[in-house]
Amino acid sequence: KAPKLATNTSVRLAALRGVMRTQGTHAYIVPSTDAHMSEYISERDARLGWLTGFSGSAGTAVVTQDKATLWTDSRYWTQAERELDCNWELQRTRLADTGGHLSLPMGEHGMPMGCRFTRSTNLWTAHPLDTWNSYSRALHGSGRTLLPLETNLVDQAWGDQRPLPSSSEIYSLPAEFTGSSWQEKVAGIRQQMEEHSRRPTAVLLSGLEETAWLFNLRGDDIPYNPVFYSYTLLTNTTISLFMDESRLSAVARASLLSGCPGLLCVELQEYGQVSAHLRRYTQDNVTVWLGTDCATSCLPSQEKLLEENYSPVMTAKAVKNAHEQEMLRAAHVRDAVAVIQYLLWLEKTVPQGQVDEFSGAQHIDALRWSVLRPSFQSISASGLNAALAHYSPSNGSSRALSVREMYLFDTGGQYLCVGLNRDPHHCPTPRGLQSQEQEGMKGPTGSSAHTPPLHSPGRNVESFARRALWNVGLNYGHGTGHGIGNFLSVHEWPVGFQSNNVPLEAGMFTSIEPGYYRDGEFGIRIEDVALVVEAQTEGGSIPAIPAASRGAWLQIQYLNSYYEKIRAQVGPELRRQRLEEEYAWLQESTEPFPLSSARTVALAPLALAPLLSVLLSGLGA
Repeated sequence: KAPKLATNTSVRLAALRGVMRTQGTHAYIVPSTDAHMSEYISERDARLGWLTGFSGSAGTAVVTQDKATLWTDSRYWTQAERELDCNWELQRTRLADTGGHLSLPMGEHGMPMGCRFTRSTNLWTAHPLDTWNSYSRALHGSGRTLLPLETNLVDQAWGDQRPLPSSSEIYSLPAEFTGSSWQEKVAGIRQQMEEHSRRPTAVLLSGLEETAWLFNLRGDDIPYNPVFYSYTLLTNTTISLFMDESRLSAVARASLLSGCPGLLCVELQEYGQVSAHLRRYTQDNVTVWLGTDCATSCLPSQEKLLEENYSPVMTAKAVKNAHEQEMLRAAHVRDAVAVIQYLLWLEKTVPQGQVDEFSGAQHIDALRWSVLRPSFQSISASGLNAALAHYSPSNGSSRALSVREMYLFDTGGQYLCVGLNRDPHHCPTPRGLQSQEQEGMKGPTGSSAHTPPLHSPGRNVESFARRALWNVGLNYGHGTGHGIGNFLSVHEWPVGFQSNNVPLEAGMFTSIEPGYYRDGEFGIRIEDVALVVEAQTEGGSIPAIPAASRGAWLQIQYLNSYYEKIRAQVGPELRRQRLEEEYAWLQESTEPFPLSSARTVALAPLALAPLLSVLLSGLGA
């Protein structure tokens, strides 16, 4: 039986409602994200979690004086049922994994005519521009008003119990890791501004990963993602970076100021001054380019905006240069070692009844913390908990692992594969990997190979991952894949397979992660990380074998080829680290299947267990 995990929210709701009354607010909107639309947020910004007790990464709450409602999508329905107490009403949406933005049925919330829906302007991107506009349209003509507030009401209710902000150092990445300087990146964005038909005069960056990528800077303000609180306003002649400059390392400060005075001089300004600066800038005849997942308040008027789905920085960083590709490959080899160590440890300890979900997650995290850090909270779910796609265990509410139940674990690591003083290790670079890349986008077990043209929308490819389930009337409720950051965000938009993703381009990394979840029983997921490359499609042929056996033959051929790559790429690293027991385990787990097994179609699925050793490693979701 699943444990009840609900937090008593009566006192917290009473505090918020008291603040609402003083503000004359009838309904208050509380999103799950922070001021920068971050997927992972700091404890200080976890307002929805503090108020509701719900720990999922996507949700939106509306609180009135007599009602509290939480909206979340199908990934979190079961989790929300466990975590919400009786103060809350759960509204289930059908929205899949599209970044966590939920559209609320505002006009159906039972609010009387003349009421005011409000949210705080200091969360000035907590509702993306397109979502804010959709809220306004939903309320238009209903007698209800959507208004901003100058202060955050949840913060007032939270009081002095709210966690303090980070004070850690913000540091530079060296060129041997990034492959291009920040000056080159700025020049590239300015060129895009020049070439755009509307000739924008400025680009506004509010996503933390955007500024971090542009200036080759990293920090520790957000768990799992090495970013820092910041905004950037880039014009044709100036660069304004809004942040806590006292936290900059000496090397980072010198790099940013190296072009002063001049077009590549970074003007450092206080983080809280961005709104006032924007108001002054937009008094002139200007056009500000931003993505629609950007700011809602403190922005120039609509006629001064150039709104596109994503900023030019988001689309530029989605395509990895050759050096970034090399670093990502090396990180996956390094991470595979940690996963193999974990699988061997599980084989020894689970039969003895010594492992539960929480201790398992702690163990895999410990294997990675010795290198740098996990890239997200480890998913470690046994039996019925595995039916929750994004379940993470806690101490005291953790099921024991058993050889009689399905165990789903989904983990990842952040690797800085250079020799910095703060992190003096070096990730090995696997040799000969480039010639062994998968061509195009192929099903994770090779049952069929699909090579769509470059520039194909991800949604045109996504159905291939679901086809096997669709054939028997089943499906899964999360997205099929997402982009992968280079020591940045583990879920990197805009790459992926939803309708609002950018077309696939050579140099993009994406996960491919079909799964199946039966509520109350089990869940499974395979996750592969693929590089989009230009395929060589001429000269390929399939042997003349009976149609009934062809699918199994392809599966076995694919798995044997994949096993060979695993041995070639991961085996040497295991031996370099003197992990001989793990090396022997890998050799045994990747024994090739005889091609004569092709007539026994049921054999191919048996290969999935050892395949997990690498498919579930790396920068997963």
